[in-house]
Amino acid sequence: MAITPDLTGRTVLVTGSARRVGRELLLSLADCGADVVVHYRDSEAAATATAAEARERGVEATTVQGDVTDPAAVDDLFTAAAETLDTVDVLVNNVGDFDSRHWSEIEWESWRNVVESTFYGTVLCSRRALPAMRERGWGRIVNIGFADSDRRHAHPVNFPYFVAKTGVLMFTRMLAADTRDDGITVNAVSPFAVENTEAGVESFPRGRPASFADVAAPLRFFLSDAAAYVSGQNVAVDGGRLPELDG
Repeated sequence: MAITPDLTGRTVLVTGSARRVGRELLLSLADCGADVVVHYRDSEAAATATAAEARERGVEATTVQGDVTDPAAVDDLFTAAAETLDTVDVLVNNVGDFDSRHWSEIEWESWRNVVESTFYGTVLCSRRALPAMRERGWGRIVNIGFADSDRRHAHPVNFPYFVAKTGVLMFTRMLAADTRDDGITVNAVSPFAVENTEAGVESFPRGRPASFADVAAPLRFFLSDAAAYVSGQNVAVDGGRLPELDG
């Protein structure tokens, strides 16, 4: 049976939730009764459509725009969310860019963009969300990682993305330790590949990538009362992939 936490009265912000995985995670939490904040940087029309779809589930929804690598913009987007709905109770750090070229071919600007959006964005949004969570004595932060980031396995491509995601997992553990007495939990959900990937199914265990629902399931668990004592953990959603065997 799928876990459906009661998020009625909670405000959830999912970064990068106008499209793709972020959109599906946000709508999954709207199905749990959460009022939702759809964050976007450039995809305004998609964000507006996602918010409208969330409202069809009977919850409140708003959109906020901002670059999560800019501290001032992060402050503004949280302020805008609170003015329209309420202070953010649940933060899902989903934003992350990537560059699939060999590391030696990636321009420095692209390196910076991937690391800043994936890692620094997670840090900045978490830092902005924490004071209100601490004041309320309740908060949930879930970071979207990558399944291979905590394993002894290296890839010849996507270097900045993997480095940044490894940082996200370490940050998750450190922040969990820092908030353990504050009524806050900090965890990570780390898919390998999700259903919107373009690779062939033969590349994945079980003959398919993870579905959006597969990724949403541990996220919902981390937000449930059953996980109130679970913090600093990472769930790999990869179908049992063993990179040391798969290559």
